[in-house]
Amino acid sequence: MEQFGMGQPVRRKEDVRFLTGHGRYTDDINLPGQAYGHVLRSPHAHARILGIDTRAASAAPGVLAVLTHADADADGLPGLPCHVDVPGRGGARMFAPLRPVLADGTVRYVGDPVAFVVAETAAQARDAAELVEVEYEALPAVVDAPAALEPGAPLLWPEHGSNLCVHWESHDGQAMREGFARAHRIVRCELVNNRVVGNPMEPRVAIGSYDPATGIRTLHTPSQGVVKLWQGLASIVFDTTTDKIRVVSPDVGGGFGLRGKLFPETVMVVWAATRLARPVKWTADRSETFLSDPHGRDHVTVCEMAFDEDARILAMRAETAANVGAYLLDFGPRIPTVAGARIAGSVYDVPAMQLSVKVTFTNTVPTDAYRGAGRPEICYQMERLLDLGAAAFGIGRDEIRRRNFIRPEQLPYKNQVGMVIDSGLFAETMDRALAKADWAGFARRRAARRDGKLRGIGLGYYVEASGGQPLEEARVRFEPDGRVVLIVGTFSHGQGHETAFAQILSERLGVAFDRIDFRQGDSDFVKFGNGTGGSRSSQMGGVATARAAQQVIDKARRIAAHRLEAAEADIAFAAGAFLVPGTDLRITIDAVAKLAADPANLPEGMAPGLDETCRYQRPTECNFPNGAHIAEVAIDPETGIVQVERYVCVDDCGVIINPLLIRGQVHGAVAQGLGQAILERTVYDRQSGQLVAGSFMDYAMPRAADMPDLEVDFHVVPNPSNDLGVKGAGEGGSCGAPPAIVSAVCDALGIAHIDMPLTPEAVWRAVRARRAAA
Repeated sequence: MEQFGMGQPVRRKEDVRFLTGHGRYTDDINLPGQAYGHVLRSPHAHARILGIDTRAASAAPGVLAVLTHADADADGLPGLPCHVDVPGRGGARMFAPLRPVLADGTVRYVGDPVAFVVAETAAQARDAAELVEVEYEALPAVVDAPAALEPGAPLLWPEHGSNLCVHWESHDGQAMREGFARAHRIVRCELVNNRVVGNPMEPRVAIGSYDPATGIRTLHTPSQGVVKLWQGLASIVFDTTTDKIRVVSPDVGGGFGLRGKLFPETVMVVWAATRLARPVKWTADRSETFLSDPHGRDHVTVCEMAFDEDARILAMRAETAANVGAYLLDFGPRIPTVAGARIAGSVYDVPAMQLSVKVTFTNTVPTDAYRGAGRPEICYQMERLLDLGAAAFGIGRDEIRRRNFIRPEQLPYKNQVGMVIDSGLFAETMDRALAKADWAGFARRRAARRDGKLRGIGLGYYVEASGGQPLEEARVRFEPDGRVVLIVGTFSHGQGHETAFAQILSERLGVAFDRIDFRQGDSDFVKFGNGTGGSRSSQMGGVATARAAQQVIDKARRIAAHRLEAAEADIAFAAGAFLVPGTDLRITIDAVAKLAADPANLPEGMAPGLDETCRYQRPTECNFPNGAHIAEVAIDPETGIVQVERYVCVDDCGVIINPLLIRGQVHGAVAQGLGQAILERTVYDRQSGQLVAGSFMDYAMPRAADMPDLEVDFHVVPNPSNDLGVKGAGEGGSCGAPPAIVSAVCDALGIAHIDMPLTPEAVWRAVRARRAAA
């Protein structure tokens, strides 16, 4: 069993299915009698709808329905709510308008859904949508948060009288101001955390169906966990009980925090299927992904840090305008405020601070969680300020961090927002990364290269608040044919749960790895669970799996004792068998499972079967994976092209379940962090509100040639707050890569700061400006 247990680099079970073309995604599903939907979207960023004429579209070949807000209103279809309430400064309430499924007389971004056309074929639905006549009165638009907060800016919600959703503050600022008053030096940085498009490999798909005989509505769609959608469709949309709703998510091609929300299109297909009493399928194309999927980040920040004479932090402050888009998605306003602030101060001992965030509506696609969900933004602020602090004191960038790290003797450390960091050896982790990257030898390497390129090295330290919702469930079920079924309420959209959870169960129960079947993604058998987000699966689903296995062992031990005619206290369990040490009495867990099926074999009063369910509640708010990332870059001064030549990272993700899987998680997160740092930028035209970067012709996603070989290592510091000692692993690279790469480019150019993305034009201009100044 050791070959397939915890810590072993087991190849993913699921890869055989995926690599041989046997993955089953939502678009692979086609239901009998299925019709097809097409969403007519607004061409305007902001406009009133003066009239909609659907007659020509309704009469087009194959058309079954043309639905607008008037139909939604007639059917009592509600608007979609935000799922969080962020407290405002001075007790002010967050403004949280409902989001209409179809535009309710005003469109607020390019791509806002206006009508839903259903026809016998996808082509007929698309053609008919072009026949819908919509009369618009164009209104002024605003697309960036600082401009939206200016007096006289166009208002998205005139009834509110402002584009401010909520102004959140972490502290009253008194201690922070006192720290700044005592400062020996103060550094300041104005920075942009650029908007990015998530772009999962699999576009959004939704299939709704309705059975008039049972009244059950079914949704097939990619998600990050079916339970939230299942409950939302029942309680929010259709005002029914959950036994009348079913949600199915098969294989999913990427999540990144963007999946599993109650999107308007999700509602449309189920609503239309109910009206027509036949299935309705909608599949987004890549243009719709750019236009209508949630975006991430998009913050403009002014931040400052105060130091004493020894370069130790006294206080920091940051004022941010965060763009939440035209509507509030599930967690939109929480991401730049409460969610990000959980790592306030990062891994540094910061005695005072104030984070001030103005969450702002604009005529753009709504923003929500995107890999890291607020924490990359906070890490980026801290790391840029520390680089500037090092320059101000004339000390190394590594040295200023070493002076300010939370020390081991300070753990458990309660940060400025009350989160308790209970483990981590931050200076040791950084020193391992510095040694692996030969940080000290970089000046020699730079001098030795004589190709005319500018070279730099940069450091970024991150901490992640991982965990997500604090409850999770796992069920272990023994089948008559000897197989073991594991059902967990988390959800794998690429992470490899089918492998990792089987490793945990195989090790704990002694059951052969290849006899374990993993099941997920169907509300018919997943009745409880909080899905996957916030790097929660190993510490929640993994721990629940381990505890469910222990419950199985505890029950099986009683049965084994009864069968072997021994005292329960004398029964030991090892390698899948119960035995009485010092005797030849022995029975396997498989044999116990067969016995357990017959009540005649059981101790008096025991229910038959070995199946067990564990609902696990985490004892802490979060845990805190962390790590040091180091990038070396080369810049062509004539073109401004930045090439990351070397990338080294040492991450502390606690105990490692599977080294292959965790390396894959680090690689993916670093790729997304590198993409944001160098390539990705979501551009809206400031006048028209049109999405300019609306395709891969205009939006630069990282490709293989952009990525260096990643040198990944781990510093295992077990997490004391859970049974497995694990910490989150999925989002560190997106936190660590941007500050490391920006730091390296600034080092190469000899400048204090440059905003992401580090496009050739931006870098070329910085080179020219530096030369002109010299």
